[in-house]
Amino acid sequence: MIDVHIHAVPPNLPGVGSLSQLLRESPERVASELRREMQTAGVSHAFAMGAWSAGDDDPLGINRTLEIAPFVPGLRPIGIADPTRTDSEHFRKVELILASGVVVALKGYLGYLHFEPAHPNYQRYYELAAKYRVPVMFHTGDTYSPQAKLKYAHPLGVDEVAVDHPECRFVMCHLGNPWMTDAAEVIYKNVNVWADLSGLLVGDDGSFASEEGREAASELAHGIRRAMKYSERPNRFLYGTDWPLAPMAAYREFVREAVAPEHHEQVFEENARRLFRLG
Repeated sequence: MIDVHIHAVPPNLPGVGSLSQLLRESPERVASELRREMQTAGVSHAFAMGAWSAGDDDPLGINRTLEIAPFVPGLRPIGIADPTRTDSEHFRKVELILASGVVVALKGYLGYLHFEPAHPNYQRYYELAAKYRVPVMFHTGDTYSPQAKLKYAHPLGVDEVAVDHPECRFVMCHLGNPWMTDAAEVIYKNVNVWADLSGLLVGDDGSFASEEGREAASELAHGIRRAMKYSERPNRFLYGTDWPLAPMAAYREFVREAVAPEHHEQVFEENARRLFRLG
């Protein structure tokens, strides 16, 4: 099982805290909890979002994740594409990291940062992503920050760059929730667009098991099934949790109930292996 969307470090975004106090702990402490969660849920690989604006010596915000990775087999970093940076020295460093193969994807925080996907400041990232064959993942849908602007996080914005950059592969994180059908249309129309199912439910084991949690899970499961049917593309959906915002084992069961059994292997592993070129 491959979890394409977790956090091992605070995202460092405007108006957003650490997501969990755990992420402020030592690398060894974070690694211990993450290993336990992965083992309990049967997760073999986990891809962790980096930190935005981490400094000139960390242009993709992955250094702290790389400190944790030696303690967690299967953990790989996702670098953060920063549209506030346009200088050539920044992109020289970014390209060196991409050429090394250390990151599995780039991530753009739409909404949290007030730049649409088609903004010129993202163009160089798309060129590098295509050159080094890594997907570009976007936050889409609802946000955690009152400072975010939702118009930038709508999944229809991804359609524009999917058309203009056919050599690049894009992932809409969170299936654009609450605009799941809009996200499904973007997947249906564009052969280079995927979606992950992360972060649709958040909370602890107790909240997942509560009556309110079960009702929310049922409503979201209906949205997932509708999106997969509408898109006619079960090979474009990826499993993710958004851990530590959700416990891995409980989230696995939520997605297992939401996705038709005949698509489990694709969603939980096969689609990610192809997209991220895992052996």
